[in-house]
Amino acid sequence: MTLYFLESSALAKLFVQEAGSDRLIALVEPLSQSQKLVSTLSCLEINSAIRRRERMGELSAAHAADALRTLAAEIAQMTEQPLNASVIETAKELVERHPLRAMDAVQLASCCSVRTITNMSDIVFVSSDEALLAAASAEGFQILNPAV
Repeated sequence: MTLYFLESSALAKLFVQEAGSDRLIALVEPLSQSQKLVSTLSCLEINSAIRRRERMGELSAAHAADALRTLAAEIAQMTEQPLNASVIETAKELVERHPLRAMDAVQLASCCSVRTITNMSDIVFVSSDEALLAAASAEGFQILNPAV
């Protein structure tokens, strides 16, 4: 069974139409809850992105509210990797090896934690951030950019 870790830049495509949204929807629709993995921080990151787009006038208030309702419902149907001391320590190690921003390192560290906990190697790291995908690949993950 393949697991898919949906980093925030990719996960957001489920809630706001953008390049790669259709491909990501087609990927995740048939997956079981246990196959869709996210960091517990993803909900906050996507909520922030939706509200930022609303404030910038890119989304109407109604569309933002719909997106946030859908986000809450979808996240409930995914397996969340909680933020803990081990994830933070791994994130620190990742920023030593790769040119990552802090939140990106936390996302990748969350995926690393899932790999350690499950002892599974068949995990695809899904992101639309090229630097993060490069780091994930270097860490031994299969990668997928739904926008490509």
